[in-house]
Amino acid sequence: MVAIDGSVVLVTGGQRGIGKALAEALLRRGAAKVYATARKPGPTGDPRVVAVPLEVTDPGSVSALAERARDVNIVVNNAGILLPSALLKADMADVVATFDTNVFGALRVAQHFAPVLAANGGGALVDMHSVLSWGAGAAAYGASKAALWSVTNSLRIELAPQGTQVVGVHLGFADTEMVAGLPAGKIPPARVAEAVLDGIEDGSDEVLVDAVTRRMKAALAGPVEGLTVPFGR
Repeated sequence: MVAIDGSVVLVTGGQRGIGKALAEALLRRGAAKVYATARKPGPTGDPRVVAVPLEVTDPGSVSALAERARDVNIVVNNAGILLPSALLKADMADVVATFDTNVFGALRVAQHFAPVLAANGGGALVDMHSVLSWGAGAAAYGASKAALWSVTNSLRIELAPQGTQVVGVHLGFADTEMVAGLPAGKIPPARVAEAVLDGIEDGSDEVLVDAVTRRMKAALAGPVEGLTVPFGR
């Protein structure tokens, strides 16, 4: 359980979509500073938001940011990419890029910032998953989110001794540029952000943002044939 008020937070992919909504929600709840990353960061309208460059697939970039942002006590792994394609038709370069960003990128951030969080009292690490972590039909994106879910669950165990709360967040489609072309029901990014911050402050291990995610999680006890999401076909 970590208080948002007075906290210093790193949000990867923090200048658009859910990341931007998270930064705004953090400020409303009293965060002292938010490092908002992007590959090519733009200016911010609030002095409490520090725009910083980050390429999560580049270990040097992640290391440099960890050296700079040594006051962080909450890290949100939000950066990700979506390259929809059926697995048998996918360019393997796209599959590798998806995993490098969505899985290994998040792990790089966790590895480099774990000592920072420990030095600042433990804090919290948040990984943004998806309902597609559990549903077949989401091709490389869903597979990467399933892998990240497993990584997060292992990190929860490894980071427990230093007092770091590890939160896994699952949700359906949010209304962002990433899925603008999908004709699916979408939830406002601000709603996602509030659910994430509630989870941090409540001491939750897992946040299920919406009804479709709660139904899918409950279905994990049933036959695997029922875990299908019509996505990426």
